[in-house]
Amino acid sequence: MGDDSESNKPLLDKVYYQEGCPGCYVDRKKELQTGFPIKEVLFIWIIVLSVALPITSLFPFLYFMIRDFNIAEEEEDISYYAGYVGSAYMIGRALTSVLWGVFADRYGRKPVILLGTSTVVIFNTLFGFSVNYWMAIITRFLLGFLNGLLGVIRAYACELFREEHQALGLSSISTAWGIGLIIGPALGGYLAQPAEKFPSIVSSDSLLGRFPYLLPCLCISIFALFVTIAAIWLPETLHIHKRNELEAASYVSDTEEKTDEKEGSSFISLLMNWPLMSSIFVYCVFSLHDMAYTEIFSLWAVSPKSLGGLNYTTVDVGTVLSLTGVGLLFLQSTLYPIAERMFGPIMVVRICGVLSIPLLTSYPYIAILSGFMLSFTLNCASIVKNVLAVSIITGTFMLQNKAVDQNQRGAANGIAMTLQSTFKAIGPACGGALLSWTQKRQNAVFLPGNHMIFFILSVIEGIGVLLTFKPFLISNHY
Repeated sequence: MGDDSESNKPLLDKVYYQEGCPGCYVDRKKELQTGFPIKEVLFIWIIVLSVALPITSLFPFLYFMIRDFNIAEEEEDISYYAGYVGSAYMIGRALTSVLWGVFADRYGRKPVILLGTSTVVIFNTLFGFSVNYWMAIITRFLLGFLNGLLGVIRAYACELFREEHQALGLSSISTAWGIGLIIGPALGGYLAQPAEKFPSIVSSDSLLGRFPYLLPCLCISIFALFVTIAAIWLPETLHIHKRNELEAASYVSDTEEKTDEKEGSSFISLLMNWPLMSSIFVYCVFSLHDMAYTEIFSLWAVSPKSLGGLNYTTVDVGTVLSLTGVGLLFLQSTLYPIAERMFGPIMVVRICGVLSIPLLTSYPYIAILSGFMLSFTLNCASIVKNVLAVSIITGTFMLQNKAVDQNQRGAANGIAMTLQSTFKAIGPACGGALLSWTQKRQNAVFLPGNHMIFFILSVIEGIGVLLTFKPFLISNHY
């Protein structure tokens, strides 16, 4: 047996620590770290939140923005054009996510993070200044095209935290992501068209009056600007060694010792890595469901009672989503790490997926309620549904990052973001059309009205749960 005292020495004293390597510096810091990594969790949380906010913030006012562009010849065509604006971000992100992941594996995580938050500052602001349909399409496309942060940040979280805190780090990503997708539409609903909502404060001739959809975009961009400045002090986690140092560093994994000539074969090996690819596909199915649900929920809530909706205003929807965000922040940050330790990530995904199905089925019956009971039941259902959804995404995050070594995590998450963005682009394009179709079936014998749309969402959720079993999903977490 080896000398226990030698094996227990801090990483600071071990000979394989390489001076000047940022990844080694972070590893040494983790080895010496004691206590709860609150600062690191907060950093990850605000970075992801700044990028998640603009993704869905446009949904509450997109209908009115397209109407103001006068591109639709008939009112029924507005949703058709709105779907393309909603999908432009995901299409742009799908085209470049792998490239940003490969870039992060070669040059570091931090440059991609800084570029991602800077992109929000610039192009989200320009979207608020859009004066025609094509400007809106292009700015949303570039917002996704130049933003590779959401894939890289998962690899970064796995490398920034000690192993016992990795579930917490990934949970902070999915919690911030979920809250961003909820608070984003809330901001859009509250702050869009300020001259109409707050005429005593905002004049129709002022900047915010002439650009009625600028205010929510500007608020998010200002937040992203502060995050960008703070991110300058983030540590880099990628190991950067010279070739001779790699040969001497026994702690570096075999994949980290590959030379440039093997990079192409390394990328092919990712595509042939079935534990990785199967977990990515499961993640994509649940992501498709979440994006469709996000859009359908807002459209369903503002639909008239005669069509099975709630007849809510955009402010009412914003209130529901704000309360959901607060509940999600508390429950996800406290419950998920406990559940993951007790059951493991795969079982958490299955349990949450199964519980989501009866919850989705109950939504058409919630629309029958009124007054306090409607408000109370809807808020509870929305909180629980989003907690379940974020827990599922967190579990799939963990499976993906455990399936590869460090120097492939950026590319692996890039592949995940490309496929996920492709699936998510289907959500805005099809969600509204499906809801419109189901609302025309009010008198159908089988699943009339909105029963059909929530049945479809339940089927997608059920497919995702089935795909978590062998032989499709292969993982060492069973």
